[in-house]
Amino acid sequence: MRHTLPLAPQFYVTAPQPCPYLPGRMERKLFTALQGDEAQQLNDSLSKQGFRRSQNVLYRPACADCAACLSARIDVSRFSPTKSQKRVQRRNEHLERRATSPWATEDQYDLFRDYLDARHASGGMADMDAFEFAAMVEETPVRTRVVEYIDRDSGALMASCLTDILDDGVSMVYSFFNPSIARQSPGTYLILDHIQMCRDLGLPYVYLGYWVPGSPKMGYKAGFSGIELYVGGQWEDMRPSEDYEDRAHPLHSDPIAEQVADIVLPDGMARHSGATR
Repeated sequence: MRHTLPLAPQFYVTAPQPCPYLPGRMERKLFTALQGDEAQQLNDSLSKQGFRRSQNVLYRPACADCAACLSARIDVSRFSPTKSQKRVQRRNEHLERRATSPWATEDQYDLFRDYLDARHASGGMADMDAFEFAAMVEETPVRTRVVEYIDRDSGALMASCLTDILDDGVSMVYSFFNPSIARQSPGTYLILDHIQMCRDLGLPYVYLGYWVPGSPKMGYKAGFSGIELYVGGQWEDMRPSEDYEDRAHPLHSDPIAEQVADIVLPDGMARHSGATR
């Protein structure tokens, strides 16, 4: 019988580019390929260390002069909806959740285009065509689902979320919705429904991506109880926003070599030393 060792992850760093969250800042990302038989284990492990998935890549902000981006997750056991969030749930009771295999459809792409054109016309995904959308949904070596939200009366697709299933929760990779229902706060509703999904599955966390103090785009995440942030190599309860303002200072950013050295890989997976630009 032939035995092969798991591939050692090689970490890379992107070139600096304008930060989408804080004006006047430049961002870089630390990333590694997600491939091979150990891909699911790597996704589980690095998600717990602040990484996010994009197709076959896991990445984490690694900016030279800033450490403001903090990975956020909801501890489902400590979440309790506010009065406002309960109203959001009632306003969206007509939506039915359907979890499907990661296979892109025309309805999904049409909804995705409507969402981008209405809300992110100048964003990094604005020029994504149907083939690129299909790649975003389908090119994955890990457990993932497309969670669709259907209007029970019309049968129309109103919202969707690409969701990874981790060993300790679900990760909301990317969500979008029909702009016509924006007043129903569908983005908030999708998070609330993923919390319920975790409860149904007996999983403890909903991973939300990054929260950035001072960024209006990320402010809504602070409105959920049970929020934890990945800070200094560990998860902690979210403190008031002003407690994190100094993380935009250059002294909070560790050298790339130290960041790579501190990454904990799954058991049996060798580490590849260093990071490559």
